[in-house]
Amino acid sequence: MSDLLHLREIDEVLSGRGRGRDAFVEQSWRRCVEQYGMDPAKPSPAHIVTEARLREHREQSERLIAIARSGLEALFRQIAGQKYVLLLADAKGVTVDYFGDPKFQEELRAAGLYLGSDWSEDLAGTCGVGSCIVSKEAITIHQSDHFDLTHTPLSCTAAPIFDTGGNLTAVLDISLLRSPQPKISQSLALSLVKASVRRVEMANLMAMNRGDWVLRFSTSPEFLDVDPEAAVALDGSGRIIGMTHGAETVLARQAVGPVIGERIDRFFDLSVDSLPDLMRGRPTEERLIQLRDGQGMFGHAIAPQSERFPAALRGAVPVPGGAFQAIGGPDPKVQRIVAEAARLAPTPIAVLVTGETGTGKERLVRAMHMAQVGSRPFVTLPTAAIGEVAALAEAAAGGTLFIDGPEAMNAEAQAMLLAVVAGFDALPLRRRPRLITASAADLGAMVRAGAFRADLFFRLAAVTLTLPPLRLRQDFDWLVDRMMRQFGHLRPDSLRLSPAARAELQARFWPGNLRELANTLEVAIALAEGAVVDLPDLPPAPLAVAEEGESLAEVLAACGGNMALAARRLGVNRSTILRRARREGLLPQ
Repeated sequence: MSDLLHLREIDEVLSGRGRGRDAFVEQSWRRCVEQYGMDPAKPSPAHIVTEARLREHREQSERLIAIARSGLEALFRQIAGQKYVLLLADAKGVTVDYFGDPKFQEELRAAGLYLGSDWSEDLAGTCGVGSCIVSKEAITIHQSDHFDLTHTPLSCTAAPIFDTGGNLTAVLDISLLRSPQPKISQSLALSLVKASVRRVEMANLMAMNRGDWVLRFSTSPEFLDVDPEAAVALDGSGRIIGMTHGAETVLARQAVGPVIGERIDRFFDLSVDSLPDLMRGRPTEERLIQLRDGQGMFGHAIAPQSERFPAALRGAVPVPGGAFQAIGGPDPKVQRIVAEAARLAPTPIAVLVTGETGTGKERLVRAMHMAQVGSRPFVTLPTAAIGEVAALAEAAAGGTLFIDGPEAMNAEAQAMLLAVVAGFDALPLRRRPRLITASAADLGAMVRAGAFRADLFFRLAAVTLTLPPLRLRQDFDWLVDRMMRQFGHLRPDSLRLSPAARAELQARFWPGNLRELANTLEVAIALAEGAVVDLPDLPPAPLAVAEEGESLAEVLAACGGNMALAARRLGVNRSTILRRARREGLLPQ
């Protein structure tokens, strides 16, 4: 009887507290009660993810954060005086970037208007971000529209951000801690968030398709060159390979079926050969193009851009999209490894990822897992949990079983793992876990020395991908800049490295590789007093001695041929580098 009474109380709240809700909000409320088991009469605290989970979400969204940040900073300057907060959430509802008044930090955090807050509907109930993810439309959730009592003082206006393939990738939200009545007061916020999302999508398309034709179009010529309504990217044959959501909305009305992969002349009375006529050389009002339904629009074509990388790197393999973009920059060796990983990702082939400690092995493993189609489990088998291998393997059914550090296993543990892995052969293909292993040791050498089972090795290592150490990578500056953006949430102001600090970082040996670099930058950002991270802000290198036998040719390549920099990185003087270079045939005698 008590449960029945409680359900009646909830129903009274549903019908009373939210009188006047629209149909979507009504459906969302019912979902919260019936599907997620929430109680609208009981307020719940904001859901803030851990620092580790936040870092993971930010890493996966870092390219979008970098592209969107300048535009979002400009938007926040417009709305800050009205006490608004600006949130950028990923497709799972976790806030990965945030702009708010530091004076109200504690109050904003308590309300969930803060970095790391999870606004997915199944946790937060009906809310701006969660409702936007469900509806995939711009929406305002105003005061009592919110399901949770904690959020009823808020007014949240959100719009979806789509990637160039038409998939929801993020949500931009403008919120107020204490909102005025009525809901119509947020009409300006709705217009602002829609316009900002359109610009973010446009910037993303331009960044992703620098080597392709881009056709931007608008219904009026006035803003065509500066703030167009929509755009598509085209390959050399005129097929659409990317688009903004505005373009998808316009073009989907012209023909039934997908937009991506279709030729532009299916939608416009226009061929790829006509694109040069739509470039900036002609007056805007003369760049008239016609849709197949007869509607006229104005077009602006942008020719493919040349490569931004140095000439020596132009032959490098393009880096795949998605989570692979966080692995590396313009380094040919890293790009080849990432391209191979992307091709191996959808296969059942067992992969061994090797490299020194801190080189990013687990990040590459997770990128391969995320590149697989559908939602699949990712289960880590650490060496310490070998006794649980059977249970963990069962949990990984149909997904990825990540074996971390098998070199530490004794003979008994190796035998146990082999028995479980061999048993996968009896499972249906759809339930067999995909094996990916990471090791900082040379497992092949261990097999030859009798320290690791050969039969287990060949189960784990059908193919081996080896990540280079940081000191041998040619994308050092790219990595530093990426990490500076990644740790930017630690400080409200925009930080940059001084030339002296950058030179010092370039000269270090980095035995801890990417992990050591991340630690160094995080400490330096915390210690820096102004907007510039300078030499005194850098913590000392914990292990500064170089290893003997390091390949001089690879070190010089990573240093761009700079003898002095190579000498500092190896901890020797320049004359020693010159003698070694001549002895090894790298310089004329």
